[in-house]
Amino acid sequence: MNKSLLAALCAAAMTMPAAAAHAAQSSDMTTATNTAFDRRAAQLVDLLTARIAFADYFDPSFQTAIPEAQFKAITTSLIAQYGQPLSVDKATTANGRAGTVLLRFEKGVATIALEVGPGANARVTGLRITNFAAANDSFEKVAAEIAALPGSTGFLVAELDGDAMEPLASAGADTQLAIGSTFKLYILDELAAQVAAGQRRWRDVVPLSHQSFSSAGTANWPKDTPVTLQSLANWMISVSDNSATDTLIHLLGREKVEARMRAAGHSAASRNIPFLTTVEAFALKGDNFAAERAAFIAGDDTAQRALIDRNADRLILSNVDGVSFSGGPRFIDSLEWFASPNDIARAMIDLRARGSDTALAAMAINNGVGGAGPAEPWSYLGYKGGSELGVISMSLLGQRKSDGKWFVVTASWNNPDAAVATDTMVGLVTRLLALAAK
Repeated sequence: MNKSLLAALCAAAMTMPAAAAHAAQSSDMTTATNTAFDRRAAQLVDLLTARIAFADYFDPSFQTAIPEAQFKAITTSLIAQYGQPLSVDKATTANGRAGTVLLRFEKGVATIALEVGPGANARVTGLRITNFAAANDSFEKVAAEIAALPGSTGFLVAELDGDAMEPLASAGADTQLAIGSTFKLYILDELAAQVAAGQRRWRDVVPLSHQSFSSAGTANWPKDTPVTLQSLANWMISVSDNSATDTLIHLLGREKVEARMRAAGHSAASRNIPFLTTVEAFALKGDNFAAERAAFIAGDDTAQRALIDRNADRLILSNVDGVSFSGGPRFIDSLEWFASPNDIARAMIDLRARGSDTALAAMAINNGVGGAGPAEPWSYLGYKGGSELGVISMSLLGQRKSDGKWFVVTASWNNPDAAVATDTMVGLVTRLLALAAK
């Protein structure tokens, strides 16, 4: 929902490769050390056990992207989930600078993409996990860990066959949960539908008309900056840019997005009607609109829409007090965007049926669990996540490389009493995805 949560998701996904997969290697392993890649692969355990300095191992470009404190924090969390690293099973490179490392942990084997820069120091410029095969893992084990989380949860792993889905594992799949920015899938779906109908083109240029708390994509951009619809879609999905989101809602039509949500099969569409823009939600959650918030929560769809329309010139960025972004969760059970895991799966089915390569490409920019590009077992992997204090939701649409079958993996976690742990959810969803890949 806000840029800080999205940044956290992207950072966790980016570092999980480095941390989860690399958290291990023993200094006495017998891997060959003929190339810069081999030497750096052989040092991974020493790096993650602090026997090699972070600054000596990583290139400055990597250190800028992932500071040492962040790297250590995520590494610690991932080792807590997957156990201590034990050994390098295999290190493979074609050019001596980039390749793949299979790193064994107590609870499985991580596949790590490792890249080494030029020069005498040959410091590492890229490190990410592309897959993690947990030893003796199962849907039942992951389900038990999700069920033990404080608050409310729901998840679904399902194989897709046209409009049908066959659940492989689930719990609380019909439970309505706050989903943060995952609601933006419905906007992407409606945009793709309008393009397919010939009403719009991806290359159409429109003004960035509605400002909100945004990602680095449009932060502090002048109002009405001209941008293409494809750029707005890419920003909205890949970095959850809120100004792009609100601009698209107003451009496409709030009621048309609502109709698309209903048509996609949302089982409790009224929970999201009227379909709030991000700045409206931010404003209503804050203390500047306490009276309006109480009336909104108490009202039916018609009353809520009238309140939004009546206050259109007040529910704007300059009137947001920022209280939504500090302290604890605020009104996540009554003032949010909601969907069940089954609803999200149906939204993914509707998006895929749209047949829009551009929409699917937007979802694949940031796959949520492993940086750029699909993880190794997948020929396609698209993602949308969302969060705010007390809320996290992660949803993936993937095509399995081995047989071309399509799958949805989606999970949401709400806790009205405290912030939720992003790295915990990333680990759980990554395990679900790995199990689906089998």
